[in-house]
Amino acid sequence: WLIAPAREAVDRSGVKTLVFVLDGPLQNIPMAALYDGDRFLIQDYAVALTPGLKLLNPQPWDTSKLKALVAGITESQQGRSPLPYVNREVQKIEDSIRRHTVLLDQEFTQKALSTRLNATAYPIVHVATHGQFGSTPEETYLVAWNELINVRDVSQMLQAHLGDREGIELLVLSACETASGDQQAALGLTGVAIKAGARSTIGSLWAINDEATSQFIGYFYKQLIQPGTTRAGAMRAAQLHMLNDPEYKHPIYWAPYILLGSWM
Repeated sequence: WLIAPAREAVDRSGVKTLVFVLDGPLQNIPMAALYDGDRFLIQDYAVALTPGLKLLNPQPWDTSKLKALVAGITESQQGRSPLPYVNREVQKIEDSIRRHTVLLDQEFTQKALSTRLNATAYPIVHVATHGQFGSTPEETYLVAWNELINVRDVSQMLQAHLGDREGIELLVLSACETASGDQQAALGLTGVAIKAGARSTIGSLWAINDEATSQFIGYFYKQLIQPGTTRAGAMRAAQLHMLNDPEYKHPIYWAPYILLGSWM
């Protein structure tokens, strides 16, 4: 219904990435998992989303000088289940991104995160924790150690990070349902991040399996550091890696991840 009418023209063009501007209920459907009875869309194209093609100017970035700020929670907080595989996720990021700062469990507080963002320019900010996007700002947050970071505070921290420096190239919200929301939600926390100046954001449309997430994230960063790789290309490679793994081939494991913003 969505792709077939334009498929012939798209194939003739030779493009490798499809960028969607979605409206209404379509915002909560993973485009990567569109299926024609034989193949998923992600098997033929990299996929990205944008709030509007005129809202950003996608630019390639220098993946040889990557630096990451990684924050995560492994233990139960605020009545949420523990995330034991966050340790493995963080380790895989450290293996790929040599220059990194890690705030884990007790070290991950709103103050600590804000201090790091104000002190140093990080092209990549990766947050691995529970998150929720509700209909109001009060219902929208990320879980830190013994506290919830409200969506307004997330936005302010990201905006403060800009200063006179380059903005965040990639914000990864490796958390539950960080990209979901109602039709006015602009894709949840990921949308908030874009508005706050992050050039691109990765979020999830539904609650993700903790172990599967560590696998996906590890392979994503492994691909991201390859010369000439785009953000959308690294996403596609990680999703195909999951799709080709018998344990994670069902779309529930690889389809919820979405890339919003710059795909280059």
